[in-house]
Amino acid sequence: MGKEFKNGLKDGIPIALGYFAVSFSLGITIVAAGISPIQGMVMSLTNLTSAGEFAGIRVIAAAGTIVEMILTQVIINLRYSLMSLSMSQKLDEKVKFWHKLIIAFGNTDEIFAVAMNHQRSLTLPYMVGLQLLPIIGWTSGTLLGAVASNLMPERVSAAMSVMLYGMFIAIVVPVAKKSKAVLIVAAIAVFCSCLFRYVPLLNEISDGVSIIICTIAAAAAGAIIFPRDIPDETEKTEKIDI
Repeated sequence: MGKEFKNGLKDGIPIALGYFAVSFSLGITIVAAGISPIQGMVMSLTNLTSAGEFAGIRVIAAAGTIVEMILTQVIINLRYSLMSLSMSQKLDEKVKFWHKLIIAFGNTDEIFAVAMNHQRSLTLPYMVGLQLLPIIGWTSGTLLGAVASNLMPERVSAAMSVMLYGMFIAIVVPVAKKSKAVLIVAAIAVFCSCLFRYVPLLNEISDGVSIIICTIAAAAAGAIIFPRDIPDETEKTEKIDI
């Protein structure tokens, strides 16, 4: 169990470093919206979603209503439900229901990508180790970014705002080089995303909804093009008997 936790910590180091850098820009945005550094730190500790937090800060800055905040977060973060459903298929049989709640709390895009690329079934110690450092990095980065908001040059802040996307690309590309299925599914997702970015009418759809549609479309295409054979119970029994 200790080895699984250490492996998770090791795999989470690159994510933690990326989150620490990216959350600096979040901290700066938080202060600009009139939110205190401590409030921003608590926000990051309890909401592990970069897009959701940035959108939530914009709602707060615009003096939006609670209803607007709820709808914004549901739309933007609904993709985590899809990722959690997919990850649940890879969890170890010993993972209990309340363990799944803990794992679901820290299931971000990057953590999901690394976990799904893990060669073994996902255990609670591994997932806790994988999520621990990224949570610390995201929370501490937000606090330090908020405190240092008046000291950091604007160009540095702008550069950090795109590091999250670069980190995610660095996670996906190595896997796509080894797997034709991952490469094609990623290409389909990029194509769908471009449609929602540049095609009239489609580009009027919110980012959260477009992300969900692109995710479902790419996943469905991958399931159709690269189906996986699932052995029935008889085959499983025969394998066990042998």
